[in-house]
Amino acid sequence: MLKLHKTKGANMLKKVVKLAFVGLAGTMILASSLEARTIRWKLAETWPSTLTPLASPPVKVAEMVKKMSKGKFIIKVEGKEKHKAPLGILDMVKGGQYQMGHSGSYYWKGKDINTVWFTTIPFGMTADEQYAWFYYADENHNGKPDGMEYMEKVYSKFKVLSFPGGNTGVQMGGWFRKPINSVSDLKGLKMRIPGLAGEVMAKLGVKVTNIPAGELYTSLDRGVIDALEWVGPGMDIKMGFHKVAPYYYTGWHEPASEMQFLVNKRAFDRLPKEYQEMLITAMKAAAADMRYENFAMSAKAWAKMKTDYPNIKVKTFPKPVLKAMYKATQEVLQGYASKNKLFREIWENQKAWLKKARPWSMMSEYYYLQASQEIKGK
Repeated sequence: MLKLHKTKGANMLKKVVKLAFVGLAGTMILASSLEARTIRWKLAETWPSTLTPLASPPVKVAEMVKKMSKGKFIIKVEGKEKHKAPLGILDMVKGGQYQMGHSGSYYWKGKDINTVWFTTIPFGMTADEQYAWFYYADENHNGKPDGMEYMEKVYSKFKVLSFPGGNTGVQMGGWFRKPINSVSDLKGLKMRIPGLAGEVMAKLGVKVTNIPAGELYTSLDRGVIDALEWVGPGMDIKMGFHKVAPYYYTGWHEPASEMQFLVNKRAFDRLPKEYQEMLITAMKAAAADMRYENFAMSAKAWAKMKTDYPNIKVKTFPKPVLKAMYKATQEVLQGYASKNKLFREIWENQKAWLKKARPWSMMSEYYYLQASQEIKGK
């Protein structure tokens, strides 16, 4: 009987070992299959693919994730000349035609007014203040960064994720055919200006429109519009606006214009965890890099303006005009806050953060620039 039990035990052990080897082989084959699989995504951007620096972040993200994944995660970037729907990015990412998009959050204010908070608002935060709000402010005292928490809340109904996608810093106030000497000069003016700033200008009598980047110069040249705002000298000069509208005004309406990456949530959730981390890291790095690139472009263009483009007349809006703009801005914000609970909540949150952030901006950047210029006698 003892010998019989030993034989049965030996046979059972052989079966267990055999099954273990089969299981191990299957696991190795599966792991090898996953490792060999290449994930291919598409990204649609609002801009023409040649319009740097706005078009730079998607390209850089694609390059970074390809390198980090050793060629196993590929993102194909398509500019508006390919998909023909520059203001349809959110719908295309939501619908799954594209896994990713690159655009500006305030373009979707017709779908949800709360989207404007993730680009910029007139007389709002600077880029440093806003990035800190996105990633580190915690005025809600819940351990979550305010900006990212609110952005997730607003975009969840679209079944997409939104991430900061590059900042232009303070934008110029726009190109005008004629000088603006008083508020009355704004009445009846046809101007391309998006976001809440468009509503502010409408309150002051401007006939507001929003036109995609590729149609701006033609619209200005043909008289479809009398004025427009775009970004800053680094991008504006090469668009040729100064040839038609020589009056170039300093900014007030977009102090920290943040672009955005949109990601289809279902597609993101299907990614391996390490690829999710690669993508998030790449988006954050590319967003920061766009800010540097845009600053360099504008600094170089500004330096050349006086010699190469002497017809450009740089001006600042008169104080009565700026005061009217500020008053109209508060009225627009209050109007939305009175009927939209989340809008008011985000507005109050940003104001609370700005009470902490702005004094430091003044003490650091503003006073340093003021003092350094004075001591140099400039």
